[in-house]
Amino acid sequence: MAFRAVHAQWGIVFSHLPDLGCGRLWGEVWKVKPPAPLTCDECGHGMYAKISQAGLRFFAHAPGAPTCALGLESVAHHLLKLELANSARDAGAHAELEARGPGAAWRADVLATDPAGAWATALEAQLAPITDADITARTEKMRADGVTSIWFSDRPRPPWLGTVPSIRLERPEGVKHLAVAEGLVKFESRSWKAVPASLPEFLTWAFARRIVPHSPRTPMRYPWRSLATVWTAPQYITAETTHLEEEERRRRIYKDRMAALQREKEKKREQIRARNAVTRAKALAEATAAEQDARTRPPGRLWQVARVFRRGVNQALAKLAEEHGITATVGLSTGDPRYAGGVPLVDEHGVPAAVFDPDPGRVRGEAFLLLAGLLLIFPSKADQRRFENAANTKKKHRPIDGYRTDYIEAPTGGPGRAWGDRSCTCATPQLVAKIQNAEYAAEPSEQTCPAASLFRAECRACGSRYDKPWRRTGSTPVPQQRGAKSVLPKLPPSNE
Repeated sequence: MAFRAVHAQWGIVFSHLPDLGCGRLWGEVWKVKPPAPLTCDECGHGMYAKISQAGLRFFAHAPGAPTCALGLESVAHHLLKLELANSARDAGAHAELEARGPGAAWRADVLATDPAGAWATALEAQLAPITDADITARTEKMRADGVTSIWFSDRPRPPWLGTVPSIRLERPEGVKHLAVAEGLVKFESRSWKAVPASLPEFLTWAFARRIVPHSPRTPMRYPWRSLATVWTAPQYITAETTHLEEEERRRRIYKDRMAALQREKEKKREQIRARNAVTRAKALAEATAAEQDARTRPPGRLWQVARVFRRGVNQALAKLAEEHGITATVGLSTGDPRYAGGVPLVDEHGVPAAVFDPDPGRVRGEAFLLLAGLLLIFPSKADQRRFENAANTKKKHRPIDGYRTDYIEAPTGGPGRAWGDRSCTCATPQLVAKIQNAEYAAEPSEQTCPAASLFRAECRACGSRYDKPWRRTGSTPVPQQRGAKSVLPKLPPSNE
C-alpha cells in the first residue's frame, strides 16, 4: 500500500489528493484501459490504483514486485501518515507524502512545507520499534539538509518518546482528529503539566514557531512521565528559568543563613570548650591531688581488689601503653566517687590518664567533670555502647564533643563486674553482693558503700542487677543459690 506513485506523463501523483496533486482526476488512473502507466518511485516496479472496502484510495504494487520498503509498511502506518498529511494541510502547510531528500539520503513520511518556502518539517510516523541511536541519527540527517522533524506514534508507551522532538497521539472517543496525549506541556505552579490539543492545533503552533522543542529542567507533574524533550511555548521556558533562578536565590539565602547560624553555633561551642577546659583541668588537678594523698597511706583494700580481681584491668593498661604511649598503673585512689565506679589508671606521675569501666548511672557532678576530659576504656564493645547510649539519653551528662571512649575484649568468666541488661524492680529485693567470685549477703541502703563502687549486687528473687544504693551485711560468703529461691540469712555487718 502506498499513497504516492510516478505517472509516466504527469510525474508524481498522490492518491489522497482530489486532483492527484497534478490537476488530474482519480478516475483517470483507476480501472482504466489500458492501465495507467504508474510505477513505484522506491523500487521502480509497476503499480495500479485501488480503493479499499472502507473507501480509502491508494496505490498497490503489481504482481511480482520485489521487496520494497513501501510494500512492507503496515496499514496502520499508512493511515497515520495520511492523517499527518491531512492535519498539516488543515494547519496551512503544503504536505507531500513519502518525499525524498537530496540525493535520496532520507525519505520523509510527510514533508510539510511553508507555501512561501520559509521552512520545511518532516512528520514521521513511527510505529515499529527503533533505538534511540537510530532515531537520533535519522533526525540529524534531515537537519543537515535544513529540514526539522517531528516524530509521532499512537502506541501506548513508545520507549523512544522524548529522545527527539516527538509526540504521542491518541484518538478520543467521538472525536474526528487525533489528539496529543504526551509531549505538549506548559509550566505552571513550579512544574510541567500536559496540555490537551488536537493534531491540527499542535501542527499549527509548531509551524508558526509558537511552540518549540525544549529539555525540561524541572519534573513533570504526576501522572505524566518526564521526557527528555517536550514541546512548549517560549513563555513557559522563560517561566521555568525564572522559577529556577528564584529557587537558586532562595537556596543561596538559606545556605547563607545556615552558614551564619553554624558559625554562631561553633562560636558558642568554642566558648563552651574554653570553659570546659578550665573546669576539666581543675577536676584533673583535684583528682591528681587525691591520688597523691592516697599515696601517703598504705594501699587500700579496694585498690588491691581492683588490681587483682577486676576483669580486664591488665588489658586496659596494656592498651594504654601500646596504642597511646602511656605507662600507667591502677590508681591508689580507687573507690573515689569521682571515677563513677570505674578504676583510675594513672601515669608514672600519679596523674589520671584513663578510667576503666565507669558506671553510666553514677556519672554526675565531679565525676562528670573529670570523665569528660579523660579516656574511658570498657571491657567490651557492648559496655562501651551501653555507656554511650546512656550518655546520649542524659544530655545533661554528655560533653559537648562527646566522650573519648575505647574498649578491650576482656576474657569472659572469672571475677569482676558484668552488668546485666535488666534492673531489679522487686518491692522486697533479696540481694547478694558478687565479690571475688563469691556471694555475700547485702541489703538496700540509703548511701552507696565502698564495695558498691567496684562490685555489683543481684536480686535472687528476679535474677536482675540492683542499681540502687546497697551495702554488704555479712563478711562470710553465703552458699551460691542453685534451683529454688531461698531467703538469705542475716549476718553480722562488716566494717565497710
